[in-house]
Order: sequence, then C-alpha cells, then structure tokens
Amino acid sequence: MAKLVILGTSHAVPDENHENTHLAVVGDSRMVLIDGSGNPQVRMKKAGLDDERLTDIIMTHLHPDHVSGIPLLLMGMGLSRRERPLNVFAIEHCMEPMKKMLEWYEWDTWHFFPVHFHTLPEEDLHLVIDCDEFRLLTSPVKHFIPTIGVRVEFKKTGKVFAYSCDTAPTPSLIPLAKDADIFVHEAAGASVGHSSAAQAGEIAAQANAKSLYLIHYPTGGYNYQKLAEEAQATYGKPVIITEDFMEIDLS
Repeated sequence: MAKLVILGTSHAVPDENHENTHLAVVGDSRMVLIDGSGNPQVRMKKAGLDDERLTDIIMTHLHPDHVSGIPLLLMGMGLSRRERPLNVFAIEHCMEPMKKMLEWYEWDTWHFFPVHFHTLPEEDLHLVIDCDEFRLLTSPVKHFIPTIGVRVEFKKTGKVFAYSCDTAPTPSLIPLAKDADIFVHEAAGASVGHSSAAQAGEIAAQANAKSLYLIHYPTGGYNYQKLAEEAQATYGKPVIITEDFMEIDLS
C-alpha cells in the first residue's frame, strides 16, 4: 500500500512537537525521502519505517532546516551495515555544496554502501524517477534560493501527490499540483519566499487539487484552527493541518 508519511511539519524553528519539515513517499518497491533535517534515521524508525528500504532522497534546496540531517543519515545507515545502493537527487545549487559538506566530513574514508548523486535541471515537470509504481517529477518554485517542488503520479491507481516545498505563489505550482489527490503546501506566512495559508488555498483551488494539507507552518502555540480556516476561505473545501508522523493513504 502506497502512503505518505509526514516526518516533520515545522517551519525553520521546530519545537518539542514539530520537527523541521521532511516526508517520505512509501511504495511497495521504492521509498523516497523528501529532505532530511535533525536525525532522519531516528524519525523514520519512530514512524515504523525501515531505512533499509530507502531507495531515493530528494533534496529540495540547501537550507539547513531541510537538508542538514542528510550526512548524519548516510553515516547512520552505513554504520548500521546497509549495503543497498542509494540515489540522491538535487539541483546543482544544492548538490554541489552538499558534496563539499560530505568532503569536509571525509566521506571518501567511510567506505560504506554505494551512493549515487544525480544533479537535476531546473525545468518544469522534469522526470526524475520512472518505475513500475510511479513517476516522480520536479519543478522549480519561488523561494529565497533555487528550490524544487515535487509531484508523484501513481500508475495503477492514477493517484497524484504534490508538494510545494518552500515557495511564494508562483505559476509553476499550478501544473505541479494540477488535479492532485493530495496537495501538501507550505504555510509559513506571507513573506518573501513563503506563502500564507490563504495563498496556499488559492493555489490549491487554481490547480483543482482534490485535497489540501498545510505544512511548514509556525510553531509555538500557533492557532492552527485559524490557519486551516484561512486556507479554507480561499480553497472552498476543508483543509487539513499536517501533524508529525501523520500517514496519508496514496493507494
């Protein structure tokens, strides 16, 4: 059964109940981690996910609240005697600094499982993964730095999941989320490079998304019911606030 597992929901400042935003798309034969902050290996274990099944990592952009945990994840899986190869995908702006970071950690001396790095072009709906279960595509969005959103199309069921990542409203989000069954959109607030809940609702409506889930939202006792209501006012349908370790059926 395909599912989406929310490993973290917070904007850049997490708290005891909300880790920084990262998520996993879990299929029968592939498991894709989208970003990784904190200690992703621990988060996956707490969510009941076997990191040995992880086949791919998508790094959406270079900000530390999204990718600072990737070196720790690679080390942890290596020390856990993982042998299965792993694919890591990112646009150049994120990939090259990540490789340099791994060099600073003397990655070449670790002698762990094979890791294959794939640099992605910044183009709309670029096909990244095409396997028996699904197609995964990425598109540039509008953040402070080069950033990509993600779309996953499941072949047998026709279900579509889309994720905005960190972004202000931008035209590329419409085809990215077009007719999505599950659309996960950030709601950090109306500021440069980010979106308010109301703006997320507008994008979801324009894309004809069938459901809207808000993520990457403020922590510290924020009024989440109000956040959902703001999005619902522009979306026209009920809106769900994601929670850490929430599972969403994609089958």
